[in-house]
Amino acid sequence: MRVRLQTLGCRLNESELEAWARDFQRRGCRVATEDETADLVVVNTCAVTVDAVRKSRKLLRRAQRDNPRARLVVSGCAASLEDEDLGDTGIDLLVPNTHKERLVEIAVRELDLPLMPATASEPAAAALFARGRQRAFIKIQDGCRYQCTFCVTTRARGDERSRPAAAICDEINLLAAGGVREVVLTGVHLGGYGSDLTADAGANPGISPGADASNGLVSLLQRILRETDVPRLRLGSLEPWDLPDAFWQLFENPRLMPHLHLPLQSGADSVLRRMARRCKRDEFLQLVERARAAIPELNITTDIIVGFPGETDDDWQQTMDLVQRIGFGHLHIFAYSPRAGTRAATMPDQVPAEVRRERSRALHALGLELKRALLTRHLGQCPPVLIEGSNRDADGEFAAGFTPNYLPVRLRGAPSGLVNRTIRVRLDAVSSDGEAVNALLADAQ
Repeated sequence: MRVRLQTLGCRLNESELEAWARDFQRRGCRVATEDETADLVVVNTCAVTVDAVRKSRKLLRRAQRDNPRARLVVSGCAASLEDEDLGDTGIDLLVPNTHKERLVEIAVRELDLPLMPATASEPAAAALFARGRQRAFIKIQDGCRYQCTFCVTTRARGDERSRPAAAICDEINLLAAGGVREVVLTGVHLGGYGSDLTADAGANPGISPGADASNGLVSLLQRILRETDVPRLRLGSLEPWDLPDAFWQLFENPRLMPHLHLPLQSGADSVLRRMARRCKRDEFLQLVERARAAIPELNITTDIIVGFPGETDDDWQQTMDLVQRIGFGHLHIFAYSPRAGTRAATMPDQVPAEVRRERSRALHALGLELKRALLTRHLGQCPPVLIEGSNRDADGEFAAGFTPNYLPVRLRGAPSGLVNRTIRVRLDAVSSDGEAVNALLADAQ
């Protein structure tokens, strides 16, 4: 049986998709390639914004159109919120977030799927590579204890739940044995890892309920670096608070990549208070200074919400000034949209759509300027790049990958067969669109 797995949204969604792919594979199914029709389609939806829900509906309609005879299984945040209507998209089975860890088991039982004999000898990474991916996303926890006023994810994902450290290390080792060279740890609140684990459960010794969650993350990273040998380890989005000194010391190990995505959301304290964020403007600045002092070549990227309710012209200018001062390597920009069930949706002084669009345009321009400046500073360097695939732009075909500090690289004139290999390149010029750096082959490792 051929299974197509599709998602949009966060890296956590992607990690769940990868786990389902491996589970289907163990039960004798095959992940369908892009040019194949599927017998079963599984879609992991997103609800972080109104636009994400719209895109989820569009993805479901396209999946049904492209695979008219396939059964359709749907999960994810849009599928888990009772006030979201996914429309008439021919859904055969809806699995809410509360049961998504058992999605494959539930689908097999409820849809009476005709499975083939298990292929346990197939490498754990095979399903990942079959989907054209090289980096593996590893889910270490789910849910969040905080209540940011704009966020619907807490309602869709529920309370914080951490995976046992032993299970995480085992998964990484299985993937590394299959050829994966880079893993990304993901979760809704990474810094909260371990707050729900007990020491006597044996899941992560040294962590007790209510313990400093950041120390739980530090302990997990120490254990991964000690008990696995995957060459590259990255962290997904990490809230900018409760990061102890021991966290920065971990980056002395070259396997932990020097890139952090620290969501700022706004550069104005008045807006941050209305968002119920736990990090003020000056605290974020101090965090960045500490991080850059500890980690050479650190690249910091961030999220910004544009036009949050009550955001004045002065608030917005504070955000622009702070973004410029910090010099982020990349900006994920979200124009605010009211989400039913969040406190922000009922706040007064909603910012007009045209103002949100104009501020977004200005921030996109600044973000591109900052990215160009960062890429330019790295020209002439010869970093190792993990080649993840190929693509083309106005200048022709290229092999695509990332430096350790997550600079996007386009390798021109590369020989075939480089995918999933680490290649040392010379950073030659910023690409014409300003989104990446063009590189030439230096030497292979």
